[in-house]
Amino acid sequence: MITLKNINKKFGRLQVLQDVNLEFKAGECIALIGPNGCGKTTLIKSVLGMVLPDSGDIMLDDESILKQFEYRNRIGYMPQIGRYPDNMTIAQIIAMIKQIRNSKNELDEDLIKAFKLDKMSDKQMRTLSGGTTQKVSATLAFLFNPDVLILDEPTAGLDPLAAEILKEKIIKERNKGKLILITSHLLSELDDMITQIIFMQDGKVHFHKTIKDLLESTGETKISRSIATILIEKQHEQNN
Repeated sequence: MITLKNINKKFGRLQVLQDVNLEFKAGECIALIGPNGCGKTTLIKSVLGMVLPDSGDIMLDDESILKQFEYRNRIGYMPQIGRYPDNMTIAQIIAMIKQIRNSKNELDEDLIKAFKLDKMSDKQMRTLSGGTTQKVSATLAFLFNPDVLILDEPTAGLDPLAAEILKEKIIKERNKGKLILITSHLLSELDDMITQIIFMQDGKVHFHKTIKDLLESTGETKISRSIATILIEKQHEQNN
């Protein structure tokens, strides 16, 4: 569905992405993990068209997205920190985005009800907690029934119940055949959701594995323990 071919990106002298080759297929929920500064955000922004790679190509269904914009209608994006006009209410924000997108897709308002945003729709954005703002961001990402969902630290700041609601929604959409990309530092949050995992470091992809292969190769039963095992092995190799 989405293919990245030999993607390179520099900011000044800093090589942020180096020969990145990846393929993401429909029906997969893929975690993109790695230390701060590893290139995750730049990779996501490249797929969203917010960053233009220095070289390489990004394909959506075998068509290049570079310097295009209409393909973005097929993507729902949840930023790590959503920023909205302070004086607008939740209802006004949702209505404004609906008007801007003018989508012909059937709207998916599951999260409006699940998060009870309809009960607080007249609250101004400046009065909301960080967690409630995250609920608005999640709702907008899913609202237009996109083929692809890109969720940046989606459960950060959410209370346990809201995090569970969002995880169940992610699994539901994955099972419908949508492609979902998640960045997260909370590896324990990923166990039930993801089907594949990509680990990046210093702008390079160090591995891209199915969860089954990852667990089998490390002999662990949890994703977080598997990643820790691999990182400890890598550190040991570097020290020797």
